[in-house]
Amino acid sequence: MAQKSLHAEKVSRTVLTVVFSVIAVLWVYPVFVVILNSFKLNTFVKTNTFAFPTGEMFAGFKNFIKGMTFGNYPFFKSALYSLIITVASTALILICTAMTGWFIARVDNKFCRILYLICVFSMVVPFQMVMFTLSKTADVLKLNTPWTIPVIYLGFGAGLAIFMFTGFVKGVPKEIEEAAYIDGCGPVRTFFTIVLPILKPTLISVGILEIMWIWNDYLLPYLVLDRTKYMTIPIHIQYLKGSYGTVDLGATMALILLSIIPVIVFYLLCQKHIIKGVAAGAVKG
Repeated sequence: MAQKSLHAEKVSRTVLTVVFSVIAVLWVYPVFVVILNSFKLNTFVKTNTFAFPTGEMFAGFKNFIKGMTFGNYPFFKSALYSLIITVASTALILICTAMTGWFIARVDNKFCRILYLICVFSMVVPFQMVMFTLSKTADVLKLNTPWTIPVIYLGFGAGLAIFMFTGFVKGVPKEIEEAAYIDGCGPVRTFFTIVLPILKPTLISVGILEIMWIWNDYLLPYLVLDRTKYMTIPIHIQYLKGSYGTVDLGATMALILLSIIPVIVFYLLCQKHIIKGVAAGAVKG
């Protein structure tokens, strides 16, 4: 019986390994196609989409140069605005939601429970329901610049972050904070010196998820920002058009590749923290 059980377990593991390997290949394949086509001439992107860029199809780095120099708006300027928005929005989300999650978990009265439910409910509200009102509100409140749009990202990213931080804090013993209070620490000092270092796993997980979302986001900056002055990388790629709406697909693929490389590298470096932080925030409490 023991041998049969071990054999069945081995077979099931092998089957799962094969299944998930196939899923992984299918998941990565579109990225592989983008890499192939970023080195092809535009005409061959349409006719030989899945072929390797060899011989006359090979464009070298012409697509990258054309994509970065196309039009009157520099690509590096778009990359700078994307970086500013991503860093500022992520930092604002992490600080504000960590404080809110700690407050909800520790006070735990009727008001905090209602606040928690409202934050969690915000995760199920589709962006399309509020995007037209949001665009008008952003113009009125002057939130249509790279330095003010993080406030809007805070509103949309708070739900998941508060859910994870609240769950994690509920699993942290209160005695640590009580000892800090006895030593004379106020709430602010206790949060930054005691609580925030303890929240490191969830901070990293939430930070990774928010960075991946904000860096790749197209619709919110497109609706809110003044596109004559500010463009993020996704908006810059969308404007990579010629006359009569024609698109240079080779240059487009090259810019898409440039835009996803930072996120892929960042994710690979930090992926071990994601499962740890998500599990810590979702299971505890």
